[in-house]
Amino acid sequence: MPGGCSRGPAAGDARLRLARLALVLLGWVSSSSLTSSATSSTSSTLFLASAVSAQPPLPGQCPAPCECSEAARTVKCVNRNLTEVPADLPPYVRNLFLTGNQLVVLPAGAFARGPPLAELATLNLSGSLLNRVEAGAFERLPSLRQLDLSHNPLANLSRFAFSGSNASVSAPSPLVELILNHILPPDDDMLQNRSFEGIVAAALRAGQALRGLHRLELTSNHFLYLPRDVLAHLPGLRHLDLRNNSLVSLTYVSFRNLTHLERLHLEDNALKVLHNSTLAELQGLPQVRVFLDNNPWVCDCHMADMVNWLKETEIVQDKARLTCAFPEKMRNLVLLELNSSDLNCDPILPPSLQTSYVFLGIVLALIGAIFLLVLYLNRKGIKKWMHNIRDACRDHMEGYHYRYEINADPRLTNLSSNSDV
Repeated sequence: MPGGCSRGPAAGDARLRLARLALVLLGWVSSSSLTSSATSSTSSTLFLASAVSAQPPLPGQCPAPCECSEAARTVKCVNRNLTEVPADLPPYVRNLFLTGNQLVVLPAGAFARGPPLAELATLNLSGSLLNRVEAGAFERLPSLRQLDLSHNPLANLSRFAFSGSNASVSAPSPLVELILNHILPPDDDMLQNRSFEGIVAAALRAGQALRGLHRLELTSNHFLYLPRDVLAHLPGLRHLDLRNNSLVSLTYVSFRNLTHLERLHLEDNALKVLHNSTLAELQGLPQVRVFLDNNPWVCDCHMADMVNWLKETEIVQDKARLTCAFPEKMRNLVLLELNSSDLNCDPILPPSLQTSYVFLGIVLALIGAIFLLVLYLNRKGIKKWMHNIRDACRDHMEGYHYRYEINADPRLTNLSSNSDV
């Protein structure tokens, strides 16, 4: 069959050319690889390639102020002074960085697109001057796993920011990691008589939206306390970071339902003692590791139970570094080396307060000395003044006595009446 043999190579070349053209259109081979192809296919290939390159880019391929990498599935719009989320984000984006911008407000559906950003897993909005995040701001992001809102002056964080406009009917958030570190303290007027602790707690407690959250970071936020039940709706939490705040007590917060908690960071706060209720809850968590370094522990009689607990437990990783801050005579003593006899509640004032009382005593003594000196220098005038008061009182009393005698004797009363007539 010579005819068939003569047509076979031609048909194979045609199929090869078609395959190469398809690869060029898909961008899977470079134009340099086409130079080694047959002369008959080169001209047609270059013509098609030039026609494709002459076409405008597809909408949503990469926003103008951003840098995109389709291979890494990453879009970076960093320090571009953006005031809103770009509308033409590519649908392939998996990691989106919008840091260092001027977004100010994140409205509802800020990331809702015609073709949804179905693969977006990591979203970083830190340092973008955000002061308001509205309800449903992160809707239509079904794959979102990590969200970073750090370094923003958040004064208005909607309680439905992570759950949609209605937490009772919205699907649970897919978030696994939520990072709210170093939220810059907003103005008091912006807070409208609300505490920032309460704003964050309301968003964390909204329905069951964050029940799948595994990691929560709240470092460097100047928290003075943790609101009651702030962790009640986070049963899946495994990592809780509260470092570098101003927490003075954990009395009102409960860790009982955090059965999966693995790491609890409480370093660099203002904790003075952990009470028995907190110690019992921490000891009841099966796999937790607690970090308590750099807190101003007060080593008095209230510390006895905590010292005994530290000697027995294995969940505190840095317990050998925990030292006393007060009273002064026990400063820098290691808690594990203390005995019950070392812990008492004698009212020992700090040196600064002792100095204040001494200064106050000196001032009062000086005022008293000046007062006595003034009395001594004016002793003659004071004596004359006292005599005048005594004489005036005596004359006044004699008048009262005379009238009393007249009223008591009827004869004198009649005599007085006749004399008046």
